[in-house]
Amino acid sequence: MALAPRLELRQGQSLVMTPQLQQAIKLLQLSNLELAEYVEQELERNPLLEPGTAEPAERSEERDGHEGEREQVISADTSLSLSEDGPLPGRDGDLDTDYDNVYADESRSDAQNDAAAATPGQTTSDWQSVRGSGGAGSDGEFSLEATLTRETTLTEHLTEQMNMALKTAGDRMIGAYLIDQVNEAGYVVVDAAEVAERLGTDVEDVEAVLQTLQTFEPTGVCARNLKECLALQLAERDRLDPAMQLFLEHLELFARRDFDQLMKITGADREDIACMVEDIRLCNPKPGLAFGGEPVVPVVPDVFVRARRDGSWTVEINSETLPRVLVNQQYYAEVSKLSGDANAKAYISECLNNANWLVKSLDQRARTILKVASEIVRQQDAFLVHGIQHLKPLNLKTIAEAISMHESTVSRVTANKYIATPRGIFEMKYFFTSAIASSEGGAAHSAEAVRHRIKELIDVERADAVLSDDNIVDILKGQGVDIARRTVAKYREALNIPSSVQRRREKKAYA
Repeated sequence: MALAPRLELRQGQSLVMTPQLQQAIKLLQLSNLELAEYVEQELERNPLLEPGTAEPAERSEERDGHEGEREQVISADTSLSLSEDGPLPGRDGDLDTDYDNVYADESRSDAQNDAAAATPGQTTSDWQSVRGSGGAGSDGEFSLEATLTRETTLTEHLTEQMNMALKTAGDRMIGAYLIDQVNEAGYVVVDAAEVAERLGTDVEDVEAVLQTLQTFEPTGVCARNLKECLALQLAERDRLDPAMQLFLEHLELFARRDFDQLMKITGADREDIACMVEDIRLCNPKPGLAFGGEPVVPVVPDVFVRARRDGSWTVEINSETLPRVLVNQQYYAEVSKLSGDANAKAYISECLNNANWLVKSLDQRARTILKVASEIVRQQDAFLVHGIQHLKPLNLKTIAEAISMHESTVSRVTANKYIATPRGIFEMKYFFTSAIASSEGGAAHSAEAVRHRIKELIDVERADAVLSDDNIVDILKGQGVDIARRTVAKYREALNIPSSVQRRREKKAYA
């Protein structure tokens, strides 16, 4: 066969990631804090965007009399009510496109999408769209976070004490360098010989300054290791006797719960060892954590789940976490009329398109989060009613098929999102657990529920009947859980529970 160049026409389809589509995907996986920061950047970049108020769109339009001049991102429908099993409600509103699957491959037909988009308001299902009021705190309640101020750092706290304790300039220079080498836990992470070489001084001088720093508050700070930190705190309480010093020198035996060997080394009886263990547990292994940390940022849930009187659940978007963005149509009209430059008109038109797309993307993000959270609540209804032992195995595919979305969309929605339930605040990823088969051929068990059951069994075990991993396997199989011994060991280690040998030693020490 001869080889020769030729022209050939082919027809095909491909998905092109436009900048708008990339923005929509990015917004979907952002947390509420990251989303607020992103919107702030867009407000600075786009002259047609304005921050919205906390009032509903209808009220603000009535107040200023300029209906239609600005488009607000927050929709009135921010919650759903769940009663019986049934399909999720279709989207309402008049957006140009069905954005439910703009983030991934479509799994519904075009006819279904058109029918869902054409149905205004409520669909014929037991799910009802209701007007939500948003999260708590919108009525001017006192906010503790608003009163937070910067705390004194550990470095500042130690420096203040150093300026009073050290008299000479040389000692202060060594002290300042050592304080700079203290980590957030309060430990000095550099060797004295290295400090002496770097500063051109004697090791004895560095050791003397270090001993002075170790007398500062909080007690135990500027220690070089855990043993020295504990020794400083025990000495202040007059508990550092020779037996305790031997105990600290063999601290690794305590970590292994080998109390018999500790009794041989220290010459103490079982009661004395128990007292030493109690004294050590009263110490703070990381004294520096009391200073220098950033204010703790509380977790703000993205979705609220509330029980209703009829036994159903109300799933509501926390509107306080949703940025309110307005598009100033009036400003766009005025600038378009006054500007005669083609480049200026093109720029302002591009700003308008970007602003409209951002508003629609934010609105669709809220709708998608609400839809995914509602299906999670439906799937995990038994957990909300009865507790963690009734947590069902769940994966992304199950949720995606139930709400006609792609798995990647569900994965992005559940990343860095939190849901507040009557049983506490959980990350959405918490409800997705692997399945453990049933030994009786029934429904599978959630791995998280099995871990909780293992912890319960160990918590109630007696000192004379410590459960081994094999014993736990037998008990769980008797309860219908088909699990291997190595799986029990893996779950036990993940819960930071020591082995049966170590637990037996510890229980004997307190017997």
